[in-house]
Amino acid sequence: MGLAKRIGKSETIRGFLCWLAGQYIRLIWLTGRWRVENGHIPASYWDRGQPFILSFWHGRLLMMMKSWRRGLPISMLTSEHRDGQLIARTAAPFGIGTITGSSTRGGAGGLRALLKALKAGAYVGITPDGPKGPRMRATDGIITLAKLSGVPIIPLTYSASPRWLLKSWDRFLVPGLFGQGVFIWGEPIHVARDADEAQMEHWRLHLENALNGLTDQADRNVGEPMVPPA
Repeated sequence: MGLAKRIGKSETIRGFLCWLAGQYIRLIWLTGRWRVENGHIPASYWDRGQPFILSFWHGRLLMMMKSWRRGLPISMLTSEHRDGQLIARTAAPFGIGTITGSSTRGGAGGLRALLKALKAGAYVGITPDGPKGPRMRATDGIITLAKLSGVPIIPLTYSASPRWLLKSWDRFLVPGLFGQGVFIWGEPIHVARDADEAQMEHWRLHLENALNGLTDQADRNVGEPMVPPA
């Protein structure tokens, strides 16, 4: 059995890696110079206790734990695969819950759980290109959720320098220590409850373009090259 498979099967090693990832996130935050652009957008919802759907690319997941206002309930959609469970265990110490399932077409269980959370007044988060891509291309599940719930989608991204881009399908971004970073929030996206198929495709493409535009802007702001969509 290879090393990667042995690590994947070891509960002790998986737990240690999740703990280590959490400590690294805290260290990046403490040693870096981080700023937030358009922070008034989520704050207006947080202050009123009004839920929304947080949306960001899978490759920009690592520091999202630090973008959220402490004490507010949020559940992130994670896959049933091993990587999804690792994400869940890493996020838990930051007060972030998880819902296991899929937001893609056919992932009815995941969408039902997200819809239930939103109707209860909680916030939810989705990576619309996860869990397997293609990179930076939005699937339609998040648009369906916005339509059924009547809750807006708010896009968010971050970038940092120095950084490493892993050779994974999503070009996962890992910030370096003692660097700079920026979070950029986008404008809310509202999908009407009576939106037809053409309108839903319009909003899916709108979200994809908005997130890619914000991500390009964040990369430029820290002086790093842009990551192209797949």
